[in-house]
Amino acid sequence: MEWLHQLVADWQILADLSFADLVLWLPDAEGKGFWAGAQMRPTTGVTAHLDDIVGDFVPRNRRPTIDAAFREGRVVREGDPEWRDDIPVRLETIPVRRDGAVIAVIARSTNLLGVRTPSRLELSYLAMADDLTEMISEGDFPLPGEQSDLSHSPRVGDGLIRTDADGKVTYASPNGVSAFRRLGITGDLEGTDLVEVTQALVPAPHRPTDQAIQPALTGRTGSQAELENGAASLSLRAIPLRSSGKASGALVLLRDVTELRRRERELMSKEATIREIHHRVKNNLQTVQALLRLQARRMETGAGREALEEAVRRIGSIAVVHETLSQAFDEMVQFDEVADRLRTMVAEVASPTRSVSTERVGSFGELPAEVATPLAMVLTELIQNAAEHAFGEEESGHVVLEVRRRGDRLELAVLDDGVGLPSGFDLRATTSLGVSIVATLVESELGGVLSFGPRHPATGGGGTRVRVEVPLGGRDR
Repeated sequence: MEWLHQLVADWQILADLSFADLVLWLPDAEGKGFWAGAQMRPTTGVTAHLDDIVGDFVPRNRRPTIDAAFREGRVVREGDPEWRDDIPVRLETIPVRRDGAVIAVIARSTNLLGVRTPSRLELSYLAMADDLTEMISEGDFPLPGEQSDLSHSPRVGDGLIRTDADGKVTYASPNGVSAFRRLGITGDLEGTDLVEVTQALVPAPHRPTDQAIQPALTGRTGSQAELENGAASLSLRAIPLRSSGKASGALVLLRDVTELRRRERELMSKEATIREIHHRVKNNLQTVQALLRLQARRMETGAGREALEEAVRRIGSIAVVHETLSQAFDEMVQFDEVADRLRTMVAEVASPTRSVSTERVGSFGELPAEVATPLAMVLTELIQNAAEHAFGEEESGHVVLEVRRRGDRLELAVLDDGVGLPSGFDLRATTSLGVSIVATLVESELGGVLSFGPRHPATGGGGTRVRVEVPLGGRDR
């Protein structure tokens, strides 16, 4: 099964070189016929199968060419063309061999409408298709042990070069020639030694080692690599070709990825710039914190000093978010770490005469930066408010941060076991700056809902519960 999965993952090459549809026929467990297990259409020609046939069943003796390939273990090309939906189709069947046993059959169907005198490119493609066909029937393809990501490999149409067992180029498609001309070659490729050409065009630091590239380009090993110089970048895949059990050269697929690599470098540069910006913003905020803290220490104890100390904490909560963003590769914040740092920092400095412990229940997960920054300020204000006003002087207390994600919404609550809300508390009528900041951030900045109430609504006493609910995408969402 693993062999068949690997074959199907890589048989687009055979379909494109053959200009034909491929169908993998798997033998029925009871020996009564074959099931269509996979299907592939060519990107280089017209399909012969207008409908998907995966899952179809063909009884024994209904399709003699499939029976013959499976029974005799040989490529079957006999028989007249078939007519399907008014389309003449030439059918060939290829045994799939594994460890000496035929385990499946590939049916190769060529649409004969529009068949004309083949060009040199088409003849070269068909010759390489015959090489792969023989390798499949002998159990030499797919390449044993190859674990590369074939979904990103170059395709036949991207560029193709055929070498002999000595590494000499016997054929190069127009796209293959164009790819090497991007690297800097000026003449033709055919007849040249591809190993020597590659070594001359690509500096050593930007090409695979000579011990790796030479066996690949001469067909002794399979390999994927990238060639790069100052002019271009090429993605390369070499497939060893065998004939009668002997190495006969290599099929080299090429893709020009110059523009892709340029954009990747630009993206990496922008990501690094953004992280540096966050780092500098964090440093600047910490400088402002230090200046405000220095100013507060020069003031007498009173409202002015308390106001400066509150400003220091508010700026610190924003700095924590920017510090996290400066270490990330995108604009997403792992907010659990931010929340834990904030609750510990605020509780420790909120009141030197009280012992206030905090804990978090639940997980924030990843939050976008536009949500994380105002939410950090909201948590700072709520935890600070609970630590300063929920407990009497020299009392100990406990503050719990509960968080839950429900789909695209975030629900959190800050609970304390203190004295509870003052009599007649009205969120809209309060003059508290901290509460006003929270209300503005939650409702205007985050597009959420804020509410205050008793921790235990049934009894009305035993602490305070502040609930916040926000959409994770911000107000627009």
